[in-house]
Amino acid sequence: MDFHTHSTASDGELTPLALLERACERNIECFAITDHDTVAGYLSVREASQAMALTLISGVEFSCQWSGVTVHIVGLNMDVEHPAMRQGLDRLMQARLDRGAKIASRLHKLGFPAALEGAVAEAGSSQLGRPHFASWMLQQAHVATISEAFDKYLGQGKPGDVKAFWPELAEVTAWIVAAGGTAVIAHPLKYKLTRSKLRRLVADFKMAGGSAVELINGRQTADQTAVLRRLAQECDLAISAGSDFHRDTVYGADLGVELRVPEGLKSVWQDFADSSGRRVSSQR
Repeated sequence: MDFHTHSTASDGELTPLALLERACERNIECFAITDHDTVAGYLSVREASQAMALTLISGVEFSCQWSGVTVHIVGLNMDVEHPAMRQGLDRLMQARLDRGAKIASRLHKLGFPAALEGAVAEAGSSQLGRPHFASWMLQQAHVATISEAFDKYLGQGKPGDVKAFWPELAEVTAWIVAAGGTAVIAHPLKYKLTRSKLRRLVADFKMAGGSAVELINGRQTADQTAVLRRLAQECDLAISAGSDFHRDTVYGADLGVELRVPEGLKSVWQDFADSSGRRVSSQR
């Protein structure tokens, strides 16, 4: 299974179809494409997936704010045509454009004009994001590598790190729940919150209708998994799991997660069914 992946519809390297084909090659039985703030990738392969040997679940990864921190919430198995979901997706698309304009304005002040036009051209039909600004900077020889673009200009705490345009956690969680989906806190340890602040995040998330947390996200240590297992147990959260696959890298995880549900915990996938009615076994 794998309930956290990205395609070229956002910042992944593989097209949605290539991503599905690789999932089949890896014998993944249940799968979600969770592109950033868009379901375009999922929609482009929803019909084709019916002829494949896997169950495709609708998915998205929403960007939001909580207590001054940018947090990601994964939505799974929701009705992508629901009015709340459509309105939310439209709002995030505009937020990304507004954020892109702000990033471009900051880069212009640093001596890099026309960044917005360049990044939009790099993005094409994908959701506009910082990787597209990085690609444009590389193409224009403003930087020698993508890593340099993030290290100097676009990474956390740098001029291009613009957060203020994201909606609140409670809003995006409510969109997912209204559309009949399951809201999941993505990679909770990446936010580097204290134990007490993480539990406050979970409390606010649950109050908004959220119900699950990623027990596995990409490559992580056994200690990290143990921390998240305790969090799920103590806070009565269901568990999800995903590779957070974007592209083939030395350090990144490949598609697919093998996980036996720990005793006393519930998985998000035990009640999933795809658009053809195929159900996902609670034993996977």
